[in-house]
Amino acid sequence: MSSPTGPASGLPVRMPRPRQPGRHRRPEPLVAPEGAPALVLAVPGTPSSATRGLADEVISIARSELPGLDARIGHLDGDDDAEFPSLTAVLVRTAEERTARFEQARAAGLDVKEPEGPVAVVVPLLAGPDNALLRRIRQAVMDSKIAAELTDALGPHPLLAEALHVRLSEAGLARADRARLFTVATAADGIILASVGGEEAVQAAGITGMLLAARLAVPVIAAALDEEGSIASVAEQLRSSGSQQLALAPYLIGPEIEASVLEEAAKEAGCSTAEPLGPYPAIGKLALAKYTTALGLSPQQVQGTPVR
Repeated sequence: MSSPTGPASGLPVRMPRPRQPGRHRRPEPLVAPEGAPALVLAVPGTPSSATRGLADEVISIARSELPGLDARIGHLDGDDDAEFPSLTAVLVRTAEERTARFEQARAAGLDVKEPEGPVAVVVPLLAGPDNALLRRIRQAVMDSKIAAELTDALGPHPLLAEALHVRLSEAGLARADRARLFTVATAADGIILASVGGEEAVQAAGITGMLLAARLAVPVIAAALDEEGSIASVAEQLRSSGSQQLALAPYLIGPEIEASVLEEAAKEAGCSTAEPLGPYPAIGKLALAKYTTALGLSPQQVQGTPVR
C-alpha cells in the first residue's frame, strides 16, 4: 500500500526525467497564439461523407501539430447546412464567433481588443495549382466580405514526394524502403504523375516528380488528367524510352475529381494506379505550414493561450 509520500518500500519509484540543458534541451510544446486567426480548409469537389472524413483527418493532424488551433472546414460546393457548410458560410460564421468572444470578454470587464489582421487563413486542399478551383475559392472568400488570407496550394514539396512513394508502395508498385535491397515483382519502371489544373499544374507536379524519381530511381513524368490525350501521350513517351511496366500516381488529395476519372486514365495508359494522397500525415503538416507562413509566424512565436 502506498504511503502519502510515495509507494511502499520495495516498489520502484518513477522519478521525473531531468530537463536537458543547452542545445540538447527539448523544445517546449507549441500552442496557437492568443487571438490567432482560424485555419479554414477549403475543400473542392462534391461534398460527401467520405470527403468530409478526409478533411476531418487532415484537420486533426494539423491540430495535433499545433494544439489550440481553431481549424474549420468549408466546402467549395457546399451549402449552409450543418453537415457540408459552404466556404463562404464558414468564413462568415468564423468572423461572427470571433467578434462575439471579444464582446463577451469586454462585458465581463476584461480589457481586451479584437486583434488586427485576418480573421481566417484559407488553405486550399489542393496538391498543386489548379487555377480554376483557386479562382472559385478566391471568389468564395470575397463573397464572405471578411478579412481572410488565401494561401497557395500545398505543393510542390518533398513531403508530397514521400506521400506518393508511400501510396505506390501500398499498391505494390514500388519498394517501400530504398535502403533494403529487395525487389517487388509488380514494381513499376515508369511513373505517370497525374495532376489536374492544366499546364501550370503539370509543371508544378513535375518538380515533385523529380523528387519522386530520385527516391524510386525510375523515370517520372507529369501529365494532365483534365487534358485529352495527355495521359496516353506520356505513357507512350515512357514506353518508347524503355519503361514497360507503368504505374499511375495521382498527384491529388482526392476530392478534386471523381474516382472514375482516375480509373479511365489508368485504362487509357494500360497500367495500374495507386490511391490519391488522401489524409496522409504530410497533408495536415503542409496545411499547417501554409497557415503559419501566411501569418509570418516562426516556431518561437507560435506560443501562448488561444482565445476561446
